[in-house]
Amino acid sequence: MSNIIIVGLQWGDEGKGKIVDLVSKHANGVVRFQGGNNAGHTIIVGDRKVILHLIPSGILRDNVKCFIGNGVVVSPEELVKEICQLELHGVNVRDRLVISNKCPLILPYHIALDNAKEKVSPIGTTGRGIGPAYEDKVARRALRVGDLADIDEFKKKYAHNADYYSYLLKYYNKQAEFSLHPSENFWQCAEIIRSLTSDVDKDLLRLVQDNAVVIFEGAQGTMLDIDHGTYPYVTSSNTVSPAAFVGSGVLPRNYRVLGVTKVFTTRVGLGPFPTELFDQDGETLAERGNEFGSTTGRKRRCGWLDLVALRKACELNNVSSLAVTKLDVLDTFQTIPVCISYQLDTGKPIYANAKGWNSSTLGITEYCDLPPNAKQYLEVISNFVEVPISIISTGSERDFTCYRQLL
Repeated sequence: MSNIIIVGLQWGDEGKGKIVDLVSKHANGVVRFQGGNNAGHTIIVGDRKVILHLIPSGILRDNVKCFIGNGVVVSPEELVKEICQLELHGVNVRDRLVISNKCPLILPYHIALDNAKEKVSPIGTTGRGIGPAYEDKVARRALRVGDLADIDEFKKKYAHNADYYSYLLKYYNKQAEFSLHPSENFWQCAEIIRSLTSDVDKDLLRLVQDNAVVIFEGAQGTMLDIDHGTYPYVTSSNTVSPAAFVGSGVLPRNYRVLGVTKVFTTRVGLGPFPTELFDQDGETLAERGNEFGSTTGRKRRCGWLDLVALRKACELNNVSSLAVTKLDVLDTFQTIPVCISYQLDTGKPIYANAKGWNSSTLGITEYCDLPPNAKQYLEVISNFVEVPISIISTGSERDFTCYRQLL
């Protein structure tokens, strides 16, 4: 089995958590390579629902080593909270989780500035300090996980940065009240984080040199990429497949790219969304798909599948095959429009209509058992983007999945 890069092909929320969990069954390691705790990957196993924000989605596989790569921005308190929640579920985390010493830290002043900026010029961020933390990284003033090795020096650097942010908040963002001091809990969490730190790039290099299988897990989606997405309504990192190598520190010789897409489209926050629906069809998609953000709880905007955007995302990521999710959400529609082009003067979508199947696909695990019109709809997707479909999710449960080919 090849090393696999798993990326979202839309505006995030495509179901990457389930797909990573499935594919990691055959892997030795899983590494998150970008983003922060603004991402939420949901995995359902039996009656257990787990939402992961920073820890790789392979953590539920007992034999899989999990890595947080240098491209991820880390909130110590949120990461430790997540570790403790998993341990309450009986998951052995600390023996299998390794954090890169190069990860930038999300600190209280990042969160304060993020929320202040969102009040003045909103773009729909999660308010978790992700953007300001990445700004510090590029500006070369970031404090990183490795800096926690010397707490006294860390505190000196923190105080220097806090003065800078205090000025920004007070005089530029006109904030009257704010607190930039770490809590006592922060320092306790920092000790735990320090105990899990390593040179992740060297660890991963040893794995790939030993012909182990590594899964590279992306967060958000291609259309939120800082360079290639719907700028400025994007996230603060590169979400496309080449970022896997920069954000992990290793470039395996043998790899494939698995792109994840829903059979319709959703988006959280502000920004363009050509196929967005404002009618009962949109409400039905939201209700049947349970379209609420796993990180923020915000209701997602819903619309028909945009094949033009999907094809572009496949090209940007050099996608080898597709994982298509939430097929069961479309079970009740008589007709399913798909966007195949845009009007040049207005940018409005032009649709082709696919026939619905009006029968349940929930839980189907064999492709041959899918309704004929459902298989036809999947062929429309695959033919338009010129990429084969390898995985079809027919429900949120781990086992509600059809496989069409080996990865």
